[in-house]
Amino acid sequence: MKTILSVQSHVAYGYVGNRAATLALQLLGHEVVAINTVQFSNHTGYGDWTGQIFSSDHIQEIIDGLYKRGVLQKLDAVLTGYLGDAALGGIIIETLANLRAEKPGLLYCCDPVMGDVGRGLFVRDTIPDFFKSTAAPQASILTPNQFELALLSDITITTHEDARTACNILHERGTGIILLTSLETRDTQAGTIEMLASHKNGDQWVVTTPKLALDPAPNGAGDLTAAIFLGHILNDRDIAAALSLTADSLHSVFEITKACGQRELALIAAQDAIRHPAPHFTARKL
Repeated sequence: MKTILSVQSHVAYGYVGNRAATLALQLLGHEVVAINTVQFSNHTGYGDWTGQIFSSDHIQEIIDGLYKRGVLQKLDAVLTGYLGDAALGGIIIETLANLRAEKPGLLYCCDPVMGDVGRGLFVRDTIPDFFKSTAAPQASILTPNQFELALLSDITITTHEDARTACNILHERGTGIILLTSLETRDTQAGTIEMLASHKNGDQWVVTTPKLALDPAPNGAGDLTAAIFLGHILNDRDIAAALSLTADSLHSVFEITKACGQRELALIAAQDAIRHPAPHFTARKL
């Protein structure tokens, strides 16, 4: 069992941000210390919601309180998702630096939430530069989608080779492992979607799964993907095994969500698929 600090959004209803990540990590046997960057009634994909965005001062107070309890000194990893503004990102990076001064092997899994293909950028203008210049180089694991990887690397991704080149650019800047959580290029077989995992040592792997018709697509899939992959890495899986297991779990979660006929990820119904995924998909080395 490992302990993870997860700094993400929170919703009262549904499974995005910490609501998705905390459950997934717990199902994989880990302890989670959750700091919520917002508290909303529901995710913003519905178009309207209620609640508040927490200030950077509020987040710093929570971090200070956890320091006083000796909680942060026991961490094995830090996971961040939606941050909201660069000031909050600065607090996370400063906290990470302080923790790594005492524990250099502390993992940082950064989900650089900024936008998506077809939807474009949906965060403040300062966020992309924060991720590109500050967070990504510090990340042990980075989990962008295809839009975010292109934005971080300044590479237009239309082939597998483009994706691999984009990953290598980020490795050169300091990122350890990259999980590209969605990949659809002219190399992708029709009716499928891919994930690519890239290690700074040069090893790169891809896994292909059927693309299910979910309309609307459930929010929180990226948050869930990052958490499951991190959970398997913390369980001492190698990058290929973690990629395969993540694909197995995600596809089953989507199948069960579709069968339930609901918009929100059916994580409770699909919990066994996260805890003990059936082996369906195998990553292949590029």
